Amino acid sequence: MKTQLVIFDLDGTLSDSIHSIKYCSDLALKEFGFGPFSEDEYKYFIGDGAAKLIERALIAGGDKNLSNFDGAFKRYKEIFALNCMYKVEPYDGIVELLKELRSRGIKIAVLSNKPHAETIKVIHTLFGEDTFDIIFGQKEGIPVKPDPAGGKLVLEEAGIPATAALYLGDTATDMKTGKGLGAFTIGALWGFRTREELESNNADAIISHPLDLLKYVIEQ
Repeated sequence: MKTQLVIFDLDGTLSDSIHSIKYCSDLALKEFGFGPFSEDEYKYFIGDGAAKLIERALIAGGDKNLSNFDGAFKRYKEIFALNCMYKVEPYDGIVELLKELRSRGIKIAVLSNKPHAETIKVIHTLFGEDTFDIIFGQKEGIPVKPDPAGGKLVLEEAGIPATAALYLGDTATDMKTGKGLGAFTIGALWGFRTREELESNNADAIISHPLDLLKYVIEQ
């Protein structure tokens, strides 16, 4: 079926945001006596929503019972709301890919576990307000990825079946999400995780540069 939609993960796929995640998390956790953690550690704390990020960091810091979770998570959300753009940049080749997809009449969407308000802020700041057709961040009452609920809402809003969509992400969570939707699922090697993780979670394809995605676009 002709490709009509590409759904993108955000952190580690569209944007190199590890600096902002580390900065905000370390500030919040420091108030409770934890951290700092390295960027490599944060690459494995993230991927399943902000709550899971703080939970994993606290456990790594020794708070096995998560007795500091409520306070640390509250502070993280407050700090992140103000600093979500700290040193965030699009990956090389992403802007060119988005322009090419739009020139071909293919819709583009974002599906992220980042809170919805911050997802919109990052996308609008990096790419402008009119680039993406659909922006979908973490919303109250909708399960985070890899649950396909959010992705199904994206497909519904786009009016496009999963068989006409590509899903691009950089983690096991993303591969599971794409598979759960029934989309052709592509792993991004420039992100936060390894080829082995993407392969073991059944990526249909793995690419090393954003423009390589165009090889998998079906035009007729």
